[in-house]
Amino acid sequence: MKKIAIVEDNPAVRENWARLVNAAAGFECVGSFRSGEEALEQLPALKPDVVLMDINLPGISGIECIARIKPRLEQTQFLVITVYGDNDRVFQALQAGASGYLLKRTPAAELVAAIKDVLMGSSPMTGEIARKVVETFRRPLAPAGVAGADLTEREAEVLALLAKGYANKEIASQLAISFDTVRAHLKKVYEKLHVRGRTEATAKYLATKPSA
Repeated sequence: MKKIAIVEDNPAVRENWARLVNAAAGFECVGSFRSGEEALEQLPALKPDVVLMDINLPGISGIECIARIKPRLEQTQFLVITVYGDNDRVFQALQAGASGYLLKRTPAAELVAAIKDVLMGSSPMTGEIARKVVETFRRPLAPAGVAGADLTEREAEVLALLAKGYANKEIASQLAISFDTVRAHLKKVYEKLHVRGRTEATAKYLATKPSA
């Protein structure tokens, strides 16, 4: 049973998400909180697998909450669900440690699918958010793009599979290498691309990949 926690100040939305989580096979809502302060105090003991996080909270923002608690919950995936779709908030959330970013109008079935995806190592995003990420990375890149990062052949293979949405275990299986070796390659890829994680690496790869 995967443990899901919720941080959302609107009681109706919070209860709706909790019902949705508990109705999904294999998921259990282990806690719901109305503020980032409550989450900071109680989430470490719960050790949830995924946290559904709103941004606009009373007190500290959801982004600040993620930034402060992620180092204490390294294995927990944070999925931002908010009404805000502007670039600044998207990137602040991703830089803080969020693994995905959805808008609140996302249908219930897609929200459940996104939770499953983030547990598998993917970075789910609402379509328009994903396009913004790609466009933002496309603009400042030098013409050489990813090719200019001097990736090794194996690092390039790992990045290509990452961009297709493969989880680390799936990449290991595809390339017949160990899980730890995949993690080591990804660490080098992130360093060479000057990115913070899977989402930014994928966006940079897609932004420089020639159109078919």
